[in-house]
Amino acid sequence: GIFKALADRLGLKIVNRLLAAGGDAVCVCEFQELLAMKQPTASYHLKLLLDAGLIARERRGSFAYYSLVPGALARVRSLVEPS
Repeated sequence: GIFKALADRLGLKIVNRLLAAGGDAVCVCEFQELLAMKQPTASYHLKLLLDAGLIARERRGSFAYYSLVPGALARVRSLVEPS
């Protein structure tokens, strides 16, 4: 699931935006603008990252906010580093 979520350039753009947020949560509406796509497509890519355990979702009113799971990128690195 991790590699599927990161294999698409849109998934990588989402992760880069979350990294740029410096630990702050980012509203789903920002991803729609950033990726120049409609809500269902943005939600699909966010769900892939969520299911892979790379990001977390938090509800604030009627909006969802996303952030990187602490240690998620270290986990990805451990999967590709030679032992």
